[in-house]
Amino acid sequence: MIVLGWIPVTLGLDSGASLAQQQLLGLMTWLLLLWLLRDEAPLVRVQTGVVIAFATIVEYTFSPWLEVYTYRFDNVPAFVPPGHGLVYLAALCMGRSTFFRTHARSLVTATVVAAGLYALWGLSPWAPRPDLLGLFWFGCLLGFLRWGRSRLLYVGAFVVVTYLELVGTWLGIWVWQPYDPTGLVSLGNPPSGAAGGYGWFDLAAITVAPWLVKVRQRATATASGRRELRKNSLVKQGVGGDRIPSDHG
Repeated sequence: MIVLGWIPVTLGLDSGASLAQQQLLGLMTWLLLLWLLRDEAPLVRVQTGVVIAFATIVEYTFSPWLEVYTYRFDNVPAFVPPGHGLVYLAALCMGRSTFFRTHARSLVTATVVAAGLYALWGLSPWAPRPDLLGLFWFGCLLGFLRWGRSRLLYVGAFVVVTYLELVGTWLGIWVWQPYDPTGLVSLGNPPSGAAGGYGWFDLAAITVAPWLVKVRQRATATASGRRELRKNSLVKQGVGGDRIPSDHG
């Protein structure tokens, strides 16, 4: 898949890039995202936009401000916002693929087992450092898989996000702090259940996007109706102005 190839290439290039080169990577990521969205339905495009908006707010809150994790230049790299869109699109494509739909039950079970073992490892003596946040996010993932309206989307998100976090932290593109701002919750680098945290972005997309599409459709219909009324009004005025003069004075 294109996105799975994009991740190591872009992050690998960023590992030694200047700030200007990082911005160029951001432009290239935006172009790739737009290209991949060209044949998608309007709803998917809006969903992707919701993920980008929501994720960008979270990025600026938890990285430059709270410093829960930090990037090389202490910023939010230009490729990160569109990158969130690509991650969502990749998870969505996986979830709606024939393979995922054919093996849905097995894939959900495998995801629960793999994510659960990963979370338990994060709290074991063999982990580089304790990871309580990973266990909490694993609980979130279980909730999404149990009650979510698109379980296979979350399965895809587990695959893509886990892969992304492992590659990004291994290359040193970002680093998670040992504890959250309160000093009470330990974090792995990366947290083992990162996909469960990312699931909130997916939830926002599938919840908010349909409403936004309906609002847009209503606004378009209202504007179209107003244009039609204006057009009919002008036609009537024109017909009224072209009356044949009466012979009776």
